[in-house]
Amino acid sequence: MANGFFAKLSQGLSKTRDNIVKGIDNVFRGYSSIDDDFYEELEETLIMGDIGVNATSRIMDQLREQVKAQRIHDPAQCKQLLLDNIREQMKTDEHAYDFEEQKTVIFVIGVNGVGKTTSVGKLAAIFKNRGKKVIIAAADTYRAAATEQLKEWADRAECPLIAGREGADPASVIYDAVGAFKARDCDILIVDTAGRLHNKKNLMEELAKMNRIIDKELSGICRENFIVLDGTTGQNAINQAREFGEAANLTGIVLTKLDGTAKGGIAVAIVSELNIPVKYIGVGEGIDDLERFNSDEFVDALFDRELERDEEPEESEVSEESMEEEDNNNG
Repeated sequence: MANGFFAKLSQGLSKTRDNIVKGIDNVFRGYSSIDDDFYEELEETLIMGDIGVNATSRIMDQLREQVKAQRIHDPAQCKQLLLDNIREQMKTDEHAYDFEEQKTVIFVIGVNGVGKTTSVGKLAAIFKNRGKKVIIAAADTYRAAATEQLKEWADRAECPLIAGREGADPASVIYDAVGAFKARDCDILIVDTAGRLHNKKNLMEELAKMNRIIDKELSGICRENFIVLDGTTGQNAINQAREFGEAANLTGIVLTKLDGTAKGGIAVAIVSELNIPVKYIGVGEGIDDLERFNSDEFVDALFDRELERDEEPEESEVSEESMEEEDNNNG
């Protein structure tokens, strides 16, 4: 994750820090020993911070085992264990991004207003910047402004867009996009789908129809189904993912709008509750404000660990100066 993006992420998660990290710090400061009350308050703080019941239970069970095994008595000594356990909940599989190096079709799914169309454009830019030939399909033919909005993002990403007329069958757009994908020997086809869920049956049939075309025309190609979730909606994001998960086999999450929300802890809950990895996170409106998810850097940003690392060189510089003075005095 680039330093600039880390800084944006750390700044964006400042409200979440106020919401959860200060609470955790207060628990660790408020207890001189590890007992049931300590665990109970820590657990409550995590749940109130949108970490979620399932994720919190797993984190706390692991912490209890580690504290017992390592015979830790001082609460301060188990803070790092807590952070490591949160980090572990967020880990992405080592093969999570293998699709980026293969010919791939990515369906981007989600309700309107979560940043779905902008995420399509930002993903296209990521892959284009890595030297991939990307093509975008505007398969959301129901919303009047959807194709226009997507065209703007496709132009910014400098990627071709295949679109149909308003109200057209999305499958016809897919058919045209697949033809262009093959003719131009592209690497990645990104499909922007309709952002609705009021009729799950229609959505399932629509996705199935589009998938049949790809099965027939692009046999054996890698598939990804990404759901875009708005980080500011908290627990509602989990409900959306569950609903869409019944209509499509979700393989990854694009988590948007993490800048300025007090509910950034929901990222931990989403992964734990749904067992679907967060693959990309967004912290702004710019085309570069979407990056691969990195659990280590997310937790570091969430707990402001970068600030601690920044302080370390100053200490070492002082000690080096002291050593030089000592050498001169001895000399």
